[in-house]
Amino acid sequence: MTSAESVATPAPSREEAPGGEWWRTAVIYQIYPRSFADQSGDGIGDLRGVTNHLGDLAALGIDAIWLSPFQRSPQKDAGYDVADYCDVDPLFGTLSDFDEMLAQAHARGIRIIVDLVPNHSSDQHAWFQEAVASPAGSPERARYIFRDGKGANGELPPNNWESVFGGGAWTRLTEPDGTPGQWYLHLFDASQPDFDWSNPEVREEFRRILRFWLDRGVDGFRVDVAHGLVKKEGLPDYTPPKDAGSMGGGEAAVPYWGQDGVHEIYRDWHALLAEYDGDRALCAEAWLPSVAQTALWVRPDEMHQAFNFEYLETPWNAEKLRLVIADSLAGYGAVGAPSTWVLSNHDVVRHASRLALTAENPQGAGIGPKSPGKPIPEVGLRRARAATTLMLALPGSAYLYQGEELGLPEVINLPDEARQDPTWFRTNGERYGRDGCRVPLPWTSEGPAYGFNETGESWLPQPAEWAGLARDAQRDDPDSTLTLYKSLLAERRARGLGAGTLEWVDGLGPDVVAFRNGSITVVANLSARPIELPSGVVVVSSGPLTGRMLPVDQAVWLTGE
Repeated sequence: MTSAESVATPAPSREEAPGGEWWRTAVIYQIYPRSFADQSGDGIGDLRGVTNHLGDLAALGIDAIWLSPFQRSPQKDAGYDVADYCDVDPLFGTLSDFDEMLAQAHARGIRIIVDLVPNHSSDQHAWFQEAVASPAGSPERARYIFRDGKGANGELPPNNWESVFGGGAWTRLTEPDGTPGQWYLHLFDASQPDFDWSNPEVREEFRRILRFWLDRGVDGFRVDVAHGLVKKEGLPDYTPPKDAGSMGGGEAAVPYWGQDGVHEIYRDWHALLAEYDGDRALCAEAWLPSVAQTALWVRPDEMHQAFNFEYLETPWNAEKLRLVIADSLAGYGAVGAPSTWVLSNHDVVRHASRLALTAENPQGAGIGPKSPGKPIPEVGLRRARAATTLMLALPGSAYLYQGEELGLPEVINLPDEARQDPTWFRTNGERYGRDGCRVPLPWTSEGPAYGFNETGESWLPQPAEWAGLARDAQRDDPDSTLTLYKSLLAERRARGLGAGTLEWVDGLGPDVVAFRNGSITVVANLSARPIELPSGVVVVSSGPLTGRMLPVDQAVWLTGE
């Protein structure tokens, strides 16, 4: 693996009282680097593009950035197939570019969280190449999950597990002499072999990787597939329900998700991070059946945060929202952790579209031209603005996905020939996958690629409606989604809502979500008719008001000041 001189840059300084660590209340902005901003002009975003727009993010009012993978990779799964964990892929720049971005972010008071992919590597990783070239039973193969096949000649896979991306989860090697050999496990694409975390060598290698980035000054890690590292002993057969999301989360006792052994790994990582100053943090991407089970990942000696996918997957329904909010605050609070709140990311349909879908859409399926129940854009945006207004008033930490502050919808009408998600190919087009939420951002309403770069190149085609949603078109518009986000984030910070306490407000009807947090009363109308607002001065509204009436699918913050 590549080695380079570590260049640490200090994190933003801030005195913290016990229990007041920055990550407990932070608003963290996810950057999907290939789609954020492209300085080089090759059609793929890069780290220098991120650096160029740090001023825009500081003006938005965020506390930290989570960077999706930028490490060296053949890009079979947009960087989640890592070939070298300690180097920057040339598509995105160099380690020097990373150091400069980190320094510039810290200078603006913005922390940096790096994506870490420990469940699997790329098949181009040096270790896997050594494994392929080595015999069965060798130490090189012991770093991954290799097994002999079933059947008279080993022609059948070791078990019936399915890949998250569709198809089987095992691929058979062809040995150097041309004969068929062992099978290796890949819960994702065939180019992403799973590590064997029972191997001490794997565990020590990831300690080295963590230290490499911590020594450079990063503030934490988002851990990809944090629930998948350990597999049940014996690798028993398992058939998921037909309606299960691709990452699990709707069921218990899955032999490759949520095994108890993962907790030992994260306790070790927690202790390693504690050796460093600055409250370095771990955030788990763990798709689990309930908030109570996810909370096990954030006990005091394990992860610091875990994504609240239960909240993300809650439909636009007042009763269900009240329940998941209450369960989240109770579940995470019981182990001394903050709840996180998130509505969109790089793996799900953008919430400006998802909240208006009228048909089932399992996680990872995506939406496209032939999908049933496609959203009405106006309804989706109205609900998205209201949902964000509600979310950013909740105590805890919030995650934003790049472009949601512009009200970007899912791009539905991508040409088939433009799609790049492995899900699309592995399911023979039955699932559209995640390309629709990954289309490069519009920065300017005019010019090449809407300001994504200066050449007009774009790795996924941008729709014509991006012009009206571009950042420069929204910047000075008092009614724009960008202005709404800036107002919400400024008020959230000024009023300390992230560190607040929720108190439910009753009496406004069963289809209304209402609560107090500090000086703010939040009212979200999910009913079929306008409602009269309680007393108080409107601080922020997700849409225009007529007198004291709150329209359908809108939310407000009120204060008695």
